[in-house]
Amino acid sequence: MNTGKIILSLLVGVAAGAVLGLLLAPNKGSITRRRIMDMADDLSSDIKENVSESIKTFTDQFENAEVDAKDLVKKGKSNLEDVYIKFVEADHHSDYLPKA
Repeated sequence: MNTGKIILSLLVGVAAGAVLGLLLAPNKGSITRRRIMDMADDLSSDIKENVSESIKTFTDQFENAEVDAKDLVKKGKSNLEDVYIKFVEADHHSDYLPKA
């Protein structure tokens, strides 16, 4: 998430600098307003793209964590079954085993 904040800050800084440059340039007001609107549209597109990429990254990480968690549960269950089988085969504690 820090990368997203850095990129967003960079985009805002670039946009602010560009707007200041346009406002200080010796152009007609209509040309300056058009350039500001074009830059705002570009910035808006960049922000939307950045947000979409961040959401996709988060979703991918969540899905990977879900798969990892399921694998971990599967391995834990398998290990528990192995221990139970060894316990039953040892037959040291037959009083504690469930009656069939």
